[in-house]
Amino acid sequence: MRRITGKDQDETLIELQSAMDSQTGDSLAVLTAFGINLYSDETTGNGISFSSERGELPGRTETDELQAHKDTVFFSDGVRRIDFVLSYVDDKDGEKKQERRKEFEANLEKIGLQLETDDKSESKDQKTYFLKIHAPWDVLAHYADVLKIKVPFKKSDIPHSQDVPLEWLTRPFRLPHHIMHPRPDYFTYPFDKSKINFFSDKESFFPPSTRNRIVFYILARCPYYKEGQIEKDKTGIKRLLSNGTYTAAFPLHDCRYWKRARDSKCESERYDLYSNWARFLCFYKEQPLNLIRKYYGEKIGIYFAWLGFYTEMLFFAAVMGVICFTYGVLSYDDNISSKEICNDTIGGTILMCPLCDKKCPFWKLNSTCLSSWQSHLFDNEGTVFFAIFMGIWVTLFLEFWKRRQARLEYEWDLVDFEEVQQQLQIRPEFEISCTNRRFNKVTQEMEPYLPMTSKCARFCFSAATVIFWISLIVACIIGVIAYRLAVYAAFASIIKDPMRRIQVVGRFITPQLATSVTASCINFVIIMILNFFYERVAIWITDMEIPKTHLEYENRLTLKMFLFQFVNYYSSCFYVAFFKGKFVGYPGDYKYMFGRWRKLRNEECDPGGCLIELTTQLVIVMVGKQLWGNIQEALLPVMRNWWSRRKGRHHPENHYSRCEQDHVLQNFSQLGLFYEYLEMVVQFGFITLFVASFPLAPLLALLNNILEIRVDAWKFTTQFRRPVASKARNIGAWQEILNAVAILSVVTNAFIMAFTSDMIPRMVYLYAYSTEGSMMGYINNSLSVYNISEIHPHSMPEEPGQWFENMTSTCRYRDYRYPPGHEREYKQTMQFWHILAAKMAFIIIMEHVVFVVKFFVAWMIPDVPSDVTARIKRERYVIQEYLHEYEVKELRMQLSASFVTEPRSEMSLTSDRKEELSVDL
Repeated sequence: MRRITGKDQDETLIELQSAMDSQTGDSLAVLTAFGINLYSDETTGNGISFSSERGELPGRTETDELQAHKDTVFFSDGVRRIDFVLSYVDDKDGEKKQERRKEFEANLEKIGLQLETDDKSESKDQKTYFLKIHAPWDVLAHYADVLKIKVPFKKSDIPHSQDVPLEWLTRPFRLPHHIMHPRPDYFTYPFDKSKINFFSDKESFFPPSTRNRIVFYILARCPYYKEGQIEKDKTGIKRLLSNGTYTAAFPLHDCRYWKRARDSKCESERYDLYSNWARFLCFYKEQPLNLIRKYYGEKIGIYFAWLGFYTEMLFFAAVMGVICFTYGVLSYDDNISSKEICNDTIGGTILMCPLCDKKCPFWKLNSTCLSSWQSHLFDNEGTVFFAIFMGIWVTLFLEFWKRRQARLEYEWDLVDFEEVQQQLQIRPEFEISCTNRRFNKVTQEMEPYLPMTSKCARFCFSAATVIFWISLIVACIIGVIAYRLAVYAAFASIIKDPMRRIQVVGRFITPQLATSVTASCINFVIIMILNFFYERVAIWITDMEIPKTHLEYENRLTLKMFLFQFVNYYSSCFYVAFFKGKFVGYPGDYKYMFGRWRKLRNEECDPGGCLIELTTQLVIVMVGKQLWGNIQEALLPVMRNWWSRRKGRHHPENHYSRCEQDHVLQNFSQLGLFYEYLEMVVQFGFITLFVASFPLAPLLALLNNILEIRVDAWKFTTQFRRPVASKARNIGAWQEILNAVAILSVVTNAFIMAFTSDMIPRMVYLYAYSTEGSMMGYINNSLSVYNISEIHPHSMPEEPGQWFENMTSTCRYRDYRYPPGHEREYKQTMQFWHILAAKMAFIIIMEHVVFVVKFFVAWMIPDVPSDVTARIKRERYVIQEYLHEYEVKELRMQLSASFVTEPRSEMSLTSDRKEELSVDL
C-alpha cells in the first residue's frame, strides 16, 4: 500500500485499485491497510481520508497511539514487515529524479514487492519521504530458490557436546542460553519451490536478515527505464543513490537499542545485543556470535568470531611477553656490560669518536649509561626464547582458527556456500559495464565477460598506479632518513654534554633518542596522510578493473591495500632493524648518503645496539595508530550522528518513526568491514614481524583489542544503520595474508636477533674470547681504536669537547678492526668473521627449528574437527534419506490420483462402445 498525496481523488482511487489488483496474494492485508491507515494531508488538503471505526482504548491518549504506531517495523496495517527503506527529498532537479523513481518503483511492483510511502510532512525536517518496501511470501520464495538459500527442514538430532569439567569456573564469562542460541539447531537444505512441503513451518524460513538480503538483491538489479528501452546503465539502487535520486537505502533496526520494542511480534534483538555485547562492562564475557550472525548476517559474524579468537590467543602471547620483560627487569643487576659502561673507571675513561661531522664532539662512553640499561630490558637471553615462542604461537593461532572457522561454517550453513553461491553474486557493475556476451559451458547460458585486451590494459594501469604509490612511500621514507641524518648533528650540537647542559631531563636525552623520537613522529604523520589519499586511489583503480564477483572485488582491493599498508607502516621499522648502523664505515672512511658532497653521514647505533631504537619506533607507530584508530572509531560516528540529529529535531526520540531514527545514523558502507580487518592485520604484523624487539607488544595489542571489540559492537548497535546481511564462508584473502606474514615473521625475528640485537656478539665473546668465562671486558673488546690525527679535517668536530685536551691521541668506535700500527691496520679482525658466521648460523638454526615445529604442528592439527566432519556426513545422510522419502511419498500420491481418474475414463469408454454396437445392430 502506498500513501499518495498531491493528486486528485479519482486518480488516487484508480491507483489504489490497481495496487490491490496487482497484489492478489496479500489482498486482505492491503484492504485492511486501506481501511485504517490512509489519511488526509492536513497541511495541503490533498489526499483521501479513511476513518477507523475503532474507538480509543481506555487509558491511551492519541499521542501515545501515534508514538506506538511510529516506532514500528511494520507497515501501517501492522501485519506486513518493512524489509527495506528508501529515502528521498524533492530538490531543484526534481522532475528527472521523480521520473526515475516512478519507473523504478513501478518495476519493483511488477516484480511483486509491496510499497508504502510516508509523506514528507511526517518527517522531522519536513523534506524527506520514506518509501517502505515489503517482500511477500511469493517473492521471497522465488528469490530464495534463485539464491539457493538454505532453510530448515528438520530439527537436528545430533547431541551437543557434554558439559566440560570445572564448567563453574567459566560461568561468570557466560551469557544466557537464549542469547547464545537464539534459535534451535536445524538440518537445512537449499530452498526449492517445487518441494515446499519438504520443509518445516514457512514462518521460520526467512528471518529479517535474510529478507533484507533478498530485497537488496532485487534493488541492486532492478532497472529504472521504461519497458522496451535498452539502457543497461540505468539499473540498480546504487546508481540511483549516486545520482541523488534516493538519499539512502537501508534495512531497519528492530527497536531502539536501550529499550525493547512495544510490539510483541518484534524480536528486539538489537536491545539484546546492546545489553549483552556492546556495553564495555561486558568486556570479560563471551560474544553472542549466533545472535550477531542472525541479526547482521554471516559476514559480520565471522569478523567478530575472528577478532574474538585472535584476542583470546593474544592472552597467551601477552603472558609470555610479560614473563620475558619481567626477566629483563629481574636480571637488571646482572647486566655486566651496562655496569662497565656506567663505571667511571671504565666507561668514564673511554673517549668515543664523533658520531657526525663538524657538529658532534668527542664524547664519553658513560653518557649512554641510561640507554644501555634500557636496552637490557628488551635485549636479553629471554628475548630469544620469546622470538621462538612467537613463531610457534603464530602457527597455533592460524591452525586453531581454521578449526574454529570450520565449526562456524557448519553451524552457519556455509559448507557449500563458496561453490554454489559465489557465481550468483555477480556484481551489477560488471553486468552493466560488460556489453560482450559469451557462452558458459557450465551454466549453459550466455553471460557477460570482459575481453582479454581490456582486462590486460586495466591490470597494467592498476599495477603501475600501485607501484607509483609504493615508490612515493619509499621516497618519503628516504626523506625521513635524510632528516634523521641532518637533524642528528643539530641535536648533537645542542646536547653536547647531557649531564650539564640540560639540567631537568638531560639524563634521559641523547642525540640518538631525540632523533629517533622526532623522526618516528614525523614518519607517523606521513603514514596517516599517505594512507588517507591511497585509500581513495585503491578503491578507484579496483572499480576501474571491473571485477566480476563481490568476492573477487574484495580480494583485489585487499591485496592492493595491504601491499601499500605493508610498505607504509613497516618500512621505517625495517630501516632501523636492518639498515641503520650496518653501512657506517670507520673514522677514516665514513659512508655517506647521496655521496660525501651531501655531508649526510650514515647513522651509527648506540654502543648497546639499535634494538632500543627499533623498540621506540615500534611503540610510537603501533600505539599511535591504535590510539588514532580508536579515536576515529569512537568519536567520529558520535559527532556525525549528533550533527544529523540536531538539525530539525525538537522532540524526544519516541516522537519519530523507526525510519527517521535509523535515517540519521551513519551508513555502514560495503567496505566498512574491510577497514576493520585491515586495522587488525596491520596490528598482527607489528606483534609478529618485530616482536623480538618489544615483548610487551602482544600485551598492548590485547588491551587494544578488548576495547576494539566493544567499540565495534557499540558502533554497530548504536551509531550505524543496520547493514544489509551478506554471507561469507571465511575471512577471505586475509587468511592468505596472515599466513604470509606468519612465515615472514620467522625470518625477520631471526635477523633481528642476529643483526639488530647485541646478543650474538656477547655470546661469541663469552664462549670464545673471555678469559674469565664471564662478560667482564666485553665493552673494551667490542670497541676498536682509531688515531685521532688521522681523522679527515671535514669529519673533525668544530669544538672537540672538554675531555679532548686531557685524553690520549686515540678514540674508540663500535667495530671489530685492527688498531693503528698493526700490519693489517683498520681491517676487520678474525673476531668480526667469527661473529658474522655465528649470526648466519643462528639465523639458519632458528629458522629451521621454528619452521619444522610450525609444519609439524600444522600437520598434527587437522583443519576440520572430527565431530564437525561427522556432523556434516550425518546431515548429508539425513537430507538424502528425507528427500528419498519425500519423493516416494509424492510419487505415491500421483499414482493414487491417476488410479482414481483412469478407471472412470475406462468405464465411460466401454459404455460408449456398447452404444455404438447397439446402433449398428
